[in-house]
Amino acid sequence: MTFQHFRSEREKVAQLPIQPDRLVLASSSPRRAELLREAGYRFRVVEPPFAEPDERHPHVEPAAYAKSLAYFKARSIADDQPEDTILAADTISVLDNEIFGKPADRDDARRILSRLCGTCHHVITGVVLLHPETDQRLMGHAVSTIYMRRLESDQLESYLDTGQWQGKAGAYGIQDHGDAFVERYDGSFSNVVGLPMELIRDMFAQWR
Repeated sequence: MTFQHFRSEREKVAQLPIQPDRLVLASSSPRRAELLREAGYRFRVVEPPFAEPDERHPHVEPAAYAKSLAYFKARSIADDQPEDTILAADTISVLDNEIFGKPADRDDARRILSRLCGTCHHVITGVVLLHPETDQRLMGHAVSTIYMRRLESDQLESYLDTGQWQGKAGAYGIQDHGDAFVERYDGSFSNVVGLPMELIRDMFAQWR
């Protein structure tokens, strides 16, 4: 191995992001996995067998609700990953303290978008790191503000025809048809996609 090659390899190692040694992403979202991969993290994906509740307790704050869902996702795979660090997240849209998660069907997607279009609302992602063997855990959340355009009914129906509302909190994806829906946003873009990478980096740096 030449000195130049050794230096190149050492620089690659130095550029790798800080992360837990054995990282598992508890998610069925390809968008979350893509965000982690693009940032250079090394991980396995395990889909959590956790069904999100249809309703929440009215006195639970939205950020606490998002973090609790992320925690239950992590716990749902903990028995099979006792020595790993599990990363889980849950994203919700919030308008006037009303929480909008993933739509159940097309009619539900239409209802959600009819409420959100033309408003200023928040996207909140709760994030959890959990090590089952030691029960070490770390929780956090990120908030972004979305200013949505008004859509005509034919524009809304055309979007619903695409099926891209499926599996997305708030029934839209800023990375898909963001220009059609979003006039502007404040905060983390990756948070709106589903995984706030700035928060992830900070949480990994705190993790021991």
